[in-house]
Amino acid sequence: MKYLLIAVYLLTGFFINAQEITGNQLLERAITFHDPQNNWSTFKGKMLIEMENPKGSPRSTVVEMKLPNNYFKTTVKKDNYTVESELDNGECTLKLNGSTSIFPKIKDSMNISCDRAKMMKNYYTYLYGLPMKLKDPGTLIANKVIKKTFKGKEYLVLKATYEKEVGNDTWYFYFDPKTYAMEVYQFFHDESKNDGEYILLSEMITVNGIKIPKIRKWYYNKGDVFLATDVLRKASVLD
Repeated sequence: MKYLLIAVYLLTGFFINAQEITGNQLLERAITFHDPQNNWSTFKGKMLIEMENPKGSPRSTVVEMKLPNNYFKTTVKKDNYTVESELDNGECTLKLNGSTSIFPKIKDSMNISCDRAKMMKNYYTYLYGLPMKLKDPGTLIANKVIKKTFKGKEYLVLKATYEKEVGNDTWYFYFDPKTYAMEVYQFFHDESKNDGEYILLSEMITVNGIKIPKIRKWYYNKGDVFLATDVLRKASVLD
């Protein structure tokens, strides 16, 4: 009986240790699920993203990115205007309804600028490049993986912070414990205040061999207030 108890103890300990996973190991498994052929660094794609929110009119955004060529463009349509912002290897081109002649007051009122174009480039390449973007320099991956139940489902949760010159927010990424698919991400500006937002991900579109979440539902952390839904309607490979 004594030897049986020892054997059970050792076997149980083995399985507990086998189930433990570090932050970087979890990230690698998640990337293997989403980008099994390691195509992100050479990604060339076009995506149509539609946003709906309770307080505003619908907005559609066509995103074109060619990462190897340092090329990024958004074409945003909302109400009766179309704004194009293009960054081509450092060169910035802005258009309103097809014209590059935009009055300064209109630029200011509509927030049309090269700085915003760069911000949107960072925004879309980050969110639509996850979890691969967590390999970028300046990203600090916590070694400990958290097991957490969120919205009734258990997840493996990865914590990421950033070096000061990169960013100040704290991010959590929720992965399915069996497939390692990314299903939720959450960020805080100041975690002690429960500020920031969480985003629920569902369905997948595969483009260039990469599985990208199709639907993103945004909520405030505080109060679970619904903000908006982004839907990736279609995606294709660019030459």
